[in-house]
Amino acid sequence: MKPIRVEHAPSEETLQRLGVFSWPIWEKEVSTFEWYYDTEETCYLLEGHVIVTPEGGGPAVEIGAGDLVVFPAGLSCTWQITQTVRKHYHLA
Repeated sequence: MKPIRVEHAPSEETLQRLGVFSWPIWEKEVSTFEWYYDTEETCYLLEGHVIVTPEGGGPAVEIGAGDLVVFPAGLSCTWQITQTVRKHYHLA
């Protein structure tokens, strides 16, 4: 399984090249839930804080506002949202 990739504070150039600000926005309140990625997702957090724990091992990953994150296809994980999340997202 590929790891979750996190880029903290990506450059404005990177965000523009990816077209991040034209992607849809997803919002979710403080909660905990299981999730499965059937396709790769790239997201950019505008607000919030999340701890994502992969199933079957692998370290938990903390992500927050200003992080660009790639979740690999086939990943099963638990999302623990500790501060309400607003993110742009793109499914590959």
